[in-house]
Amino acid sequence: MYRLVLTIGGSIRDLAPVILVIGFFQIVILGKPIPNLADIGIGILLVLIGLTLFVRGLEIGLFPLGETLAYSFAKKGSLLWLLAFAFALGFGTTVAEPALIAVAGEAADAAVVAGMIAEGDAARSEYALGLRMTVAVSVGFAIVVGVYRIIRGWPVQYLILGGYAGVVVMTFFAPEEIIGIAYDSGGVTTSTITVPMVTALGVGLASSIQGRNPFSDGFGLIAFASLTPMIFVMGYGMIVG
Repeated sequence: MYRLVLTIGGSIRDLAPVILVIGFFQIVILGKPIPNLADIGIGILLVLIGLTLFVRGLEIGLFPLGETLAYSFAKKGSLLWLLAFAFALGFGTTVAEPALIAVAGEAADAAVVAGMIAEGDAARSEYALGLRMTVAVSVGFAIVVGVYRIIRGWPVQYLILGGYAGVVVMTFFAPEEIIGIAYDSGGVTTSTITVPMVTALGVGLASSIQGRNPFSDGFGLIAFASLTPMIFVMGYGMIVG
């Protein structure tokens, strides 16, 4: 109960700046009263409840689950199964991400306008699905690379710098229409489920391997998950375009 109260307090603290900023600009700068105040109040209350339950659920559910799975795979001693799980986790949590579905749909519409694909629902659906699969595969690949980095003890900064160098190179060759979508795809992949699960996986794995520091070695997987979609989506644009 005490932990739940602390979580509620944290949710109020996190929401307060947003509410204050919106209220300030609405009342002081625009000089207008807040419309539908009762509905907005109910909405804020629902957000507060949802955020509290979500954070508490992460603490008692997803974080321990991710760490337990990482520990179990490390003790099992099977690199193949660990990497297979890492790929499946990245792919599965990304392919059904609502933000990615929305962006893929918008990208398909933009591709029609740009003349990259033919008009029609079938062409749009095929392009959007291909884009979603590309991003999901790229995130799965990113988690595999990140997990293998933890196992081998490689410095994360060199891999990240090399990855962004690849992004720069790909930018010169990718179709102009796909570049913005590729850059944005790195953001929509880090969903509310992917981030806690992947973070828990990294920390749990680093804690299970002798000689690894959970603080310095366990983090960085999310950076890979944000990086690889940019490269893969630009490659997808080069193939489809």
